[in-house]
Amino acid sequence: MSPLLLFLLLPLRCVSGLPFYNSFYYSNGRHPGHGRAEGLFNGAKLVVQTPEETLFTHRGANATLPCRYHYEPALAAPRPVRIKWWKLAENGAPEQDVLVAIGLRHRSFGDYRGRVHLRQDEAREASLEIRDLRLEDSGRYRCEVIDGLEDESGLVELELRGVVFPYQPPQGRYRLNFLEAQRACEEQDAAVASFEQLFRAWEEGLDWCNAGWLQDASVQYPITRPRQPCGGLGLAPGVRSYGPRHRRLHRYDVFCFATALRGRVYYLEHPEKLTLSEAKQACEEDGAQVAKVGQLFAAWKFRGLDRCDAGWLADGSARYPVAQPRPNCGALEAGVRSFGFPDPHSRRYGVYCYRQR
Repeated sequence: MSPLLLFLLLPLRCVSGLPFYNSFYYSNGRHPGHGRAEGLFNGAKLVVQTPEETLFTHRGANATLPCRYHYEPALAAPRPVRIKWWKLAENGAPEQDVLVAIGLRHRSFGDYRGRVHLRQDEAREASLEIRDLRLEDSGRYRCEVIDGLEDESGLVELELRGVVFPYQPPQGRYRLNFLEAQRACEEQDAAVASFEQLFRAWEEGLDWCNAGWLQDASVQYPITRPRQPCGGLGLAPGVRSYGPRHRRLHRYDVFCFATALRGRVYYLEHPEKLTLSEAKQACEEDGAQVAKVGQLFAAWKFRGLDRCDAGWLADGSARYPVAQPRPNCGALEAGVRSFGFPDPHSRRYGVYCYRQR
């Protein structure tokens, strides 16, 4: 590899996250590094511009991360530049190289290979397009423009729309170490939630007294209504933190994050109630599969799925989604109700199926 390319791959330091005080996190309203960055060379400023607002999209979509640059004062002749995109480190994960462009030569890296390209529809544009977005693509990206010995960069934050939900396995409360928690979320078509995702869910009203793993291997839980069993009445509402825990030895529940669906979740109309195995077969006969917990939450959150009938899900739990609370349909607030993990041979429930479009 050439010395120039090695130079392009040197990482920058990660931007700090939300401030932490007295077991609570507080949002400062913006991330540093967005917007406009500039550097001086040969009497002109190299200016890199990226959007200050977070870009929201959904899994499976294509997204363009805008990045443009110019000089102040403007230069008459075009100058050769080098462009690098990479994904910043999040929650202990390493930084990821995404794309490097040197003149007409472009190179993409890792899981981004074949899914990213540089958009240069306009002069001095360095926008990045990512195709077929995945759960793990959510995060902060840095666009760096290098002109000789001068370089400037800006941040673009990409977030997939989703819903956070607490999850515990059939074995009961506080049974998952961190690796098992990751696997449990993946099995429900979701990923372990980040702190930022949990914090936003708390701002939207999520209230849950059981502590759960987050993406950075910390253990936390969101409280909107202080009460004695959940830290006491004397503490203000907030996201309570146990701090980082041992990934293998400690065991808790987990907070999962599921994104908007491309397919459809529906309650299967069937003449009789079903056992779990009968429910799986009934969905297959309908050209679908039993829905996963993350899929049901996403359908409730983004499609307004509203049904008062409890139905089997793929993990062996029985649940139902309520978008419009009403009498005789559980608590008078919207949410996904759970009957836990009933006897799989019981014929007391219907089934929720998922069909890809």
